Amino acid sequence: MIIRRIFYSWQFAAVAVLPLWLLIGSAIFGTGGWAVLGVFFGAVALGLSLLVVALLVYARKEVRSSRTVSWPDVGVLTLWHGLIIGIGFAESASGWLSVLVVFVGIGAFWFALWELYDAARKRMRAMIDLVEQQARPPAGPPRQTPLSFPNTAGHPSSTTPAPPGPRPGRTDPEVIVIQEKPTQP
Repeated sequence: MIIRRIFYSWQFAAVAVLPLWLLIGSAIFGTGGWAVLGVFFGAVALGLSLLVVALLVYARKEVRSSRTVSWPDVGVLTLWHGLIIGIGFAESASGWLSVLVVFVGIGAFWFALWELYDAARKRMRAMIDLVEQQARPPAGPPRQTPLSFPNTAGHPSSTTPAPPGPRPGRTDPEVIVIQEKPTQP
């Protein structure tokens, strides 16, 4: 749980720290001036891609509510961030390592997008199940409550079943009568 919580916070810090590390590491470990300029533009693109993946991970409700990422997220982010850190140290292998970082970054993007889709699909399925459960009629025979009206003799204590049709003395609530001309001048 602690590792997952640390990665939750780290993914946002990594947006600034890892591109900065690329600039510092490439300057320290023997890159020329023009290469540092190329690394600068690569670092900006890397920072944006790190931000997009972090926001896709953050968009999942269970990540926001628990403030932890999932274990598969930890694995993917560890691989990607580890490769980025490795580029700063290895100038001689930075060509193929850069290509590997790009491919793993694309994979991390699609993985985060799939996790977001899967989490939304599960939440929607749970909502549909809840709606269907509440719309289901209760088990057992339907309850019928008989309406009672006073019988024709006028005794309120004795009741007879409700006659079919409109109830006496009441208006039908589904009928609205609008008079066009008043009957009395």
